[in-house]
Amino acid sequence: MAITPLMPVYPRSEVRPVRGDGAYLYGENGEKYLDFAAGIAVNILGHGHPHLTKAIQEQAATLMHVSNLYGSPQGESFAKRLTDLTFADTVFFTNSGVEAIECAIKTARRYHYAKGNPHKHTLITFKQAFHGRTMAAISATDQPKMIDGFAPLLEGFKVGEFDNLESAKALMDENTAGFLLEPVQGEGGIRPASKEFLQGLRDLCDEHDLMLVFDEVQTGVARTGHLYAYQYYGVTPDIMSSAKGIGGGFPMGACLASEKAAAGMVIGTHGSTYGGNPLAMAAGEAVFDIVANEDFLAQVRSTGERLRSALEQMIPNHDHIFESVRGLGLMLGIKMKTDSRAFVAYLRTRGILTVSAGDNVVRVLPPLNIEEQHIREFVDGLSAAASAYEVPEAA
Repeated sequence: MAITPLMPVYPRSEVRPVRGDGAYLYGENGEKYLDFAAGIAVNILGHGHPHLTKAIQEQAATLMHVSNLYGSPQGESFAKRLTDLTFADTVFFTNSGVEAIECAIKTARRYHYAKGNPHKHTLITFKQAFHGRTMAAISATDQPKMIDGFAPLLEGFKVGEFDNLESAKALMDENTAGFLLEPVQGEGGIRPASKEFLQGLRDLCDEHDLMLVFDEVQTGVARTGHLYAYQYYGVTPDIMSSAKGIGGGFPMGACLASEKAAAGMVIGTHGSTYGGNPLAMAAGEAVFDIVANEDFLAQVRSTGERLRSALEQMIPNHDHIFESVRGLGLMLGIKMKTDSRAFVAYLRTRGILTVSAGDNVVRVLPPLNIEEQHIREFVDGLSAAASAYEVPEAA
């Protein structure tokens, strides 16, 4: 059989969207879907948001790309906005989340190299993490589904137990450069770290002059009800990656760092042709115009609580397949008693889009500006689907 024009690395579903409007997607034959997947936590303002659309249209007609050989008024403006709103002193813009992770890894290693300690190159990561699909990112995990067939992996990573400080400590040695982790594991099943764990890692970094690197690709940009999840925990990283929602659907990412952490990132140490182009910066600015204020963040927190509460009230009616709800803000996961991937596929046939995750979890990642009507529609639809769903027999 001939290979398809699109490389067949995704088991693509029957959903074929051609148009979006707010919290809804529409298929090529007019099918309507309630989109509580949001492009895997990307479309945080829904589809076709007028402010974001207008900013992209106007910038596209003015200047899209010039490369980083020249000064960037647009990049300087958005970087200043990010540094004003976060712990960071400096920002490198990328085109994706995994590129932001690559920059974060390089920044952490370069910090020690610049201090005369090139042997301190190993980052301690954690089981069930997902940091992307580049060679460095898959080398940072021990999941066979990520790494099979891609040997040899890159050296410089050790994998410990998530939310287990003693496991992290046991992996430390003279080559340790720091820790890399998601404050809330996304692909791993919406698993929030405890504050004690994150604070313990911060303390170890302070004691041993190590880098604490947060992967906030999925948790960042208001998804948890805080601009970044580290602000919820009150634990500040040295380096942080951001992407997904940062462009509201436009492909972009960012690596943020303190002045101390970025001391080794000097001219010639990193680069990107497209990264930080004017079109991406316009998208980022438009997103932050809306989400980077306390009223919006408070709304995400309250909406998240209403959605969580509605799900918790619904679950006992279908306790043969649902177990519990977890997560922060509008980054929620429903723990299943049956195969989550099969149930997510079934929901699609009923016009509801969610995302499966590890640990048998259905990820609920709606746009951050959903309203009460969307919550009711989702929970009622989920309940009706659960009533009609025939649990597959175990193989």
